[in-house]
Amino acid sequence: MNAAEQVNSVVFAHALASALTLVRQHFPEATPNLTPWRDDPETRKWLENETIDMAFHFPGWSPRLECRSLLMQLRLSTYKAGAFPQLLGVLIRGMTFDGERWRLATVGDWQPTGSHLPQPAQMDQLHEICRELFFLFEACTPSEELP
Repeated sequence: MNAAEQVNSVVFAHALASALTLVRQHFPEATPNLTPWRDDPETRKWLENETIDMAFHFPGWSPRLECRSLLMQLRLSTYKAGAFPQLLGVLIRGMTFDGERWRLATVGDWQPTGSHLPQPAQMDQLHEICRELFFLFEACTPSEELP
């Protein structure tokens, strides 16, 4: 689901803003997009309420990342009212106008797959972003109650 549609509290808005800032610290030239998905019947068939989807677009081609955009999906635990969700996993996809060129998932060994992989230094940055996202969501402990 588009990140912009998931914000339902000040705490959650703060966590999302922190996630955006975190990515921008590693890739300052990237422009964030909190609504990467179209709002049409075909896209709505694939709606996943337990995800936060956002994109980061580069001003042109990023040869080090082998893409034009990063599509990031944060998978969250299903949470009850009043409890902050737990981050279960991160999926980052390197995208072009032709589609996905690579993906990195925080499952297994966290190794990227795809036809055109990012350079090692950029892969290190992506791994660091994922680690910091887990830390960020852990910092918002379940004891923090939503209004």
